[in-house]
Amino acid sequence: MTHVKQNSATQNTSMARAAALVMGFFIVSRALGLLREVVIGAQFGTSAELDAYLAAFRVPDLLFQLVAGGALGSAFIPTFAARLLQGDRAKAWRLASAVANLMALLLTLTAILAAVSAPWLVRHLLAPGFSAAQQALTVSLMRLMLISTIIFGISGLVMGALNAMQHFLAPAAAPIIYNLAIIGGAWLLGGALGVRGLAIGVLVGAAGHLLVQIPALVRLGARYFPLLDVHDAGVREIGRLMAPRVLGLAAVQLNFWVNTILASGLPEGRLAALNYGWLLMLLPQGIFAQAVATVVFPTFATQVAQHNLAALRSTFTTALRTILFFTLPAAIGLILLARPLITVLLQRNAFTAASTALVVTALQLYALGLVGHSVVEVAARAFYALHDTATPVVIGVGAMLLNIVLSLLLLGPLQHGGLALANSIATTIEMVALLWLLRRRLGGLQAGMLAPALWRTALASTALGIVVWGWQQAPGVSGAWLKVLLCLPLGVGVYLTVAWLARAEELQAIRHLLRR
Repeated sequence: MTHVKQNSATQNTSMARAAALVMGFFIVSRALGLLREVVIGAQFGTSAELDAYLAAFRVPDLLFQLVAGGALGSAFIPTFAARLLQGDRAKAWRLASAVANLMALLLTLTAILAAVSAPWLVRHLLAPGFSAAQQALTVSLMRLMLISTIIFGISGLVMGALNAMQHFLAPAAAPIIYNLAIIGGAWLLGGALGVRGLAIGVLVGAAGHLLVQIPALVRLGARYFPLLDVHDAGVREIGRLMAPRVLGLAAVQLNFWVNTILASGLPEGRLAALNYGWLLMLLPQGIFAQAVATVVFPTFATQVAQHNLAALRSTFTTALRTILFFTLPAAIGLILLARPLITVLLQRNAFTAASTALVVTALQLYALGLVGHSVVEVAARAFYALHDTATPVVIGVGAMLLNIVLSLLLLGPLQHGGLALANSIATTIEMVALLWLLRRRLGGLQAGMLAPALWRTALASTALGIVVWGWQQAPGVSGAWLKVLLCLPLGVGVYLTVAWLARAEELQAIRHLLRR
C-alpha cells in the first residue's frame, strides 16, 4: 500500500510539473493570441471585411475538427499509448503512419471538394445574409485557408503522438508559432492585402505549427511507414472510437455554423464581436483548463490500460479541483472587468467605442459559461480514456440542440448577446450531465475532498467579486487603464489571500511546486 501511495505521489508531482510547463507555454501562447486580436482589432475593428474572414474560417476549421482535430486525438492517444505500453514501438509507429496517411488523403480530397463548392456553400449555407461582395471575399479566403487544413491535420497527429509519449514541450510551443505568423500577416500584410494578409498568416502559421514539432518527434525515435493499412486492429479501433466523437464535434461545429448564419443577418460587426468575446473568454480556459486536460489525458489513458480505476478517479478529482480553482474567479473577473479590459486591449484605430460595447456584451455572456467549458474539457477526456466516446457525444448533441433552440429564442431580444448566452447555458448543462454520468462510471468523485475544495474556491471568488465591484465604484477610480491596473491585481491578491486563509490545498500545491 505504501509503495502504491509513493507511486501515486510521484505521478502527481510529475503531472504537476508537466502541467506547470504546459501552462507556462499556454500563457505565452494565449498572450500572443491576445496580441493577435489587438493587432487584428486595430487593423480591421468590427468591419464587414473581418466578418467575411471569420465566416471563411468556418469550413476549413470544420474539416480539420471532423477529420483530424479533437476526434482523432481522443481516439489516437489511448490506442497509441496502449501500443507503447506493450513495448512494441515499431508497431506503434506503423499505426501512427497508417493513420497519418489515411488522414492526409481524406483531408486533401475533402479540401478539394470544399474549394470547388465554396461559392454555393457561402451563398446558401454559411453566410446567406452577406452582400455579394462579402460573399465573394469569403469564397476567396476560404479556398486559401483550406490548404492549412491539410497541414494542421498532420501536425495534430504529431502532437497526439508526442503527448502520448509524455512530451509536452514542442506541442505547447506550436501554437506560439501559429499566433506569431497570424500577427505578422495582420501587421505586415494587412495594410496592403487586407484580410487576405490574415489568411496568408494562417497558412504560414500552420506550416510552422508542424515544423516546430518535427525535431522532438525525431529525437523520440519516430519511424515513418508508407502504408495505408485499414485492416490494422489499431486503425480499426481508432475509427471505432472516432465515429461517435466526429458526430459530437460536428454538433459543436454546427453551433458555430448556426451562429455564423444568424449573425450574418444582424447589423455589421456582430459576428466579429462574437468572435472577440469568444476568444477573450477562451484565454483563461486555454491557460488553465486545456493545459491541465492536455497533461492528464495520457495519464488517464495509461491508468485505464492498467485497469486502475481508483487512480483514474483520484487523478480526475484533482484535475477538476484545479480547474475550478482557476476558472471560477476568472469568470467573475471577466464579467466585472469586461469593459475596461476590452477598452485597454482592443479600443484603438479601427476598433471604436461602439466596437467595445458590442464585445462587452458578448464577453460577459460567454464568461457565464467559462467554468462549464473548462470542466467539459477534462470530463470528456476521462470518457475518451475509458474508450467511451459515445457518452460525451450524446450529451454534446443534446447540448447542441438546446443551444440552437435557445439561440433562436434569445436572438430577438438580445441580438448577438443571445447567441453567447445560449452557448453558456447549454454548456453548463452539458457539464452537469457529464459529471453526473462520470460519477456513476467511476463509483464516485471523492466528494469528501471535492465539496470542501469547491466551498473554499467559491468563498475566495465571492471575496474577489465584492472587492473588484466595490473598487470600480469608488470615487476617483475612473478610466479604463486605472480600473485595470488597480482592480485586476487587487482582485487576484484578495482571492489568493482568502484561499490561503481558507487553507485551499490547490494553493498549497502551487506553492510547493514553485519552491521545487
